[in-house]
Amino acid sequence: MLQKKNIVVFDFDGTLSASDSNYEFYKYCFKHSARPWLFLPLEAFCVFGVVLNFKGVWWREVARNFLTPKMVCNFSKKVIKEHKQKRFGWAKEQVKKEKQAGNMVVLVSAGPDYLIPSLVSDMKFDAVICSKMDTKKPYKYEFICWGENKVIAFDKWAKENKIIPNVIRSYSDSMSDMPMMNIAKEHVWINRKTGLRCTKKDIK
Repeated sequence: MLQKKNIVVFDFDGTLSASDSNYEFYKYCFKHSARPWLFLPLEAFCVFGVVLNFKGVWWREVARNFLTPKMVCNFSKKVIKEHKQKRFGWAKEQVKKEKQAGNMVVLVSAGPDYLIPSLVSDMKFDAVICSKMDTKKPYKYEFICWGENKVIAFDKWAKENKIIPNVIRSYSDSMSDMPMMNIAKEHVWINRKTGLRCTKKDIK
């Protein structure tokens, strides 16, 4: 039987946590492995992809082409431990308050599945939806949970769990999340540098 549920949706990077976990992992790889440096010519090529088609997936994969399953295994735990220190102080408590109010809380992030679930494991989300990566080729996306795809992934989750979602509130730091924000009754914009609430006009 379908059940109508009040749901609050949270983005992660820049919304609940300062800096971008995917970028932090990227930097960590360059600091602790020689392999990424061998791929620098490909990195330069990706600039064209950003300019010509920012929404594209191919340049994102090329930029991470150096990634191997071993690197993900060896580095992800260390990056996660460091990045947890960058979480905004209000984040965990706000998620707790939303749950105490009787709302379901769902995280929908563009970040990869080898980072995001572990980064929020202590926050007790009812669901964590993020980008799915190929385990054998972790630079390749099986599904990129970004932009309109966030809504597609959210709707799929709701359908699979027989939920009619009533999104009462959505938190984000980026205009790329407008598709997700547009399905919510209330928009809560967060300044990614300060972690403080701001207005839509302050979002870039």
